[in-house]
Amino acid sequence: MRARLFVALVVAMGSATASQAEVFASTYRAAPSEPTLIRGATVLTGTGARLDGADVLMVDGRIGAVGQNLPVPAQAVVIDAAGKWVTPGLIDVHSHLGLAASPGVAAHDDVNERTAPVTANVWAEHAIWPQDPGFETALQGGVTTLQILPGSGNLIGGRTVTIKNVTAVTYQQMKFPGALPGLKMACGENPKRNYGARQQSPMTRMGNAAGYRQAFADAQDYRRQQLKYQAERVDYESKRGKDAAARPPAEPKRDLRLETLSAVLDGQILVHIHCYRADEMALMLDLAEEFGFQITAFHHAVEAYKIADLLARNRVCAAMWADWWGFKMEAFDAIQENIAFVERAHDGCAIVHSDSEREIQRLNQSAAKAMARGQRMGVAIPPERAIRWLTANAARVLGIEERTGTLEAGKMADVVVWNGNPFSVYALAEQVFIDGAIVYDRSRPAQQPRSDFQLGLMENSL
Repeated sequence: MRARLFVALVVAMGSATASQAEVFASTYRAAPSEPTLIRGATVLTGTGARLDGADVLMVDGRIGAVGQNLPVPAQAVVIDAAGKWVTPGLIDVHSHLGLAASPGVAAHDDVNERTAPVTANVWAEHAIWPQDPGFETALQGGVTTLQILPGSGNLIGGRTVTIKNVTAVTYQQMKFPGALPGLKMACGENPKRNYGARQQSPMTRMGNAAGYRQAFADAQDYRRQQLKYQAERVDYESKRGKDAAARPPAEPKRDLRLETLSAVLDGQILVHIHCYRADEMALMLDLAEEFGFQITAFHHAVEAYKIADLLARNRVCAAMWADWWGFKMEAFDAIQENIAFVERAHDGCAIVHSDSEREIQRLNQSAAKAMARGQRMGVAIPPERAIRWLTANAARVLGIEERTGTLEAGKMADVVVWNGNPFSVYALAEQVFIDGAIVYDRSRPAQQPRSDFQLGLMENSL
């Protein structure tokens, strides 16, 4: 009986959290599209398959079929893609576009809320500027979906949001419908440097660990208070009208910081951790075990190669750069074979990310560099596997793998047509589709998207 009551109360808490989040619900609507058949391409499905001379059919914003010699639906647009390659739309799991918008001025810096080591109460989506021109340049690189995160200045920086890369006036119009939020945490140098410089805690990695633990211990206590209140509320409702002495319980004060962390403990928020060193990633795995939550992905993870098997056993992905290193001490022991080592591990989950308004424009080239380094160490990674670093695996850590990330019937028609092998230095995204609607066409410059910000600048320059 107690177990059933506890489950019912946890569900009630989850429903309350969900209803509160609906205030900021997605208003995304797929653009109108027409049936489109991409004919005769080399298709990387994102499932691990490569199909030569194959077709991709998009109908009603979804993938209709993938295969050879598909029939042409009535009134369909047919694209001759002979000699070209087709992939799912690319997904960047680590971006600050819209928070650190272009042009890079102080007025546009909304990445780090450096007012306390734990700011789980802030949400990245509340600062996204949809007019950031970086969204358009990312689209030109084939990126159709992004996770926008707060920065790494704090131990716990706040909630992340997943968006679709469409032109919009409000962030709600970009917000990926139904995608779970994430929690951004950070290990190592950044938080201890930010607060140590102020003679505040954390000043050391010891202080970092103590800060995480206290935050989640507080969240556990908050969760217990909420469960106690819900139980008392259920008891009161059962007695109301029957017992004159029955009094409603006092509702605990709402705490936005602890509300977020409690949702993590309940599995309603995915955990993404900025962490470089292998020893600190292992420490964070212990922290997750202590408090009973699952880490979704380590970001940057330049020493993931040292613990690739440990990450795989714990079902944790590593989102990495191909070759960034040495810009601070915790990035010093990076190797260019890092991604290949993670890919090679049994059940390993490797992802290529950007953390840069420039790198996001060429994620395919970053993946190509990682493929080349794998080849040099004797690990051959063909294109049909490497594309998963930018699509299927990325969708997995955002919790949207059932809806996008691969070219499979019924999934969102987020598709890129490349002028050749996307892992070539000469590769260019020629056409980009989101939910079956063409949102970028390199051959039609006049129809390429421009933010209102850029249009205003262009008009004033005439």
